[in-house]
Amino acid sequence: MMIRRALAIAVILAGLAVPAMGQARNQQKQSALDRQLQQIATLVFQEKEKFRGVSASVEDGIVTLSGTVELFIDKENAEKRVRKVKNVDGVRNHIQIAGKQVSDLELRETLANKLRYDRVGYGIAFNNLTVGVENGAVTIGGKVRDYPDRSSAIAIIETTPGVKNVVDEIDVAPVSLFDDDLRVRLARAIYSQPSLQRYALDPQAPIRIVVENGQVELAGVVLNKGDRQIAYAQASSVPGVFSVKNNLMVASEVTE
Repeated sequence: MMIRRALAIAVILAGLAVPAMGQARNQQKQSALDRQLQQIATLVFQEKEKFRGVSASVEDGIVTLSGTVELFIDKENAEKRVRKVKNVDGVRNHIQIAGKQVSDLELRETLANKLRYDRVGYGIAFNNLTVGVENGAVTIGGKVRDYPDRSSAIAIIETTPGVKNVVDEIDVAPVSLFDDDLRVRLARAIYSQPSLQRYALDPQAPIRIVVENGQVELAGVVLNKGDRQIAYAQASSVPGVFSVKNNLMVASEVTE
């Protein structure tokens, strides 16, 4: 009996040892893989001057990025580069933006001016964007006609010095031939109206015309209340328009 019991215990212990040994081997393999991934990530960042301030550590296939870069777009691109490395399971991006320090007010004005003239020649009259800045974090919202317009706006923000983070809240209008036709007819009705033709000379398209499912929103800044009312009347007269929301502001009221 004693011999049988001893053998049974030995078998049990041997069965427990096999998984433990397998687990140890897996841990060794993962540690070796982590070291290899860290070496690769280090080489990836050494290739570009703008990434020389970035370092990477790896644990269980998760890469943690730290250090500094000049622009927000560099932080984003550093993460993209690491995610392309084989066997990387995830990335924690703790990179800090160490470029030019800009006040929130100055940064907002800079971005607003850039976005106001973005996509000139590509139908900017049909986009209306909003920008908010808090501690260098930029929130961009509003509505645009298509995804290239959205991508262009975000690219402007990501490459502007002083931006620490980007929150994308842009609404892209659904694809609609009906709305596309309506946009063209609305622009003609508004910008070709004699008293409003002066706005057509401004490349920033001061009167923005946002269309979604036949619903129209007018946004931007005009010189006086009369122009605001005329723009609304012209938009309302276009066949196929279901409703018009007049959010045009008067310049004198904006600066008060």
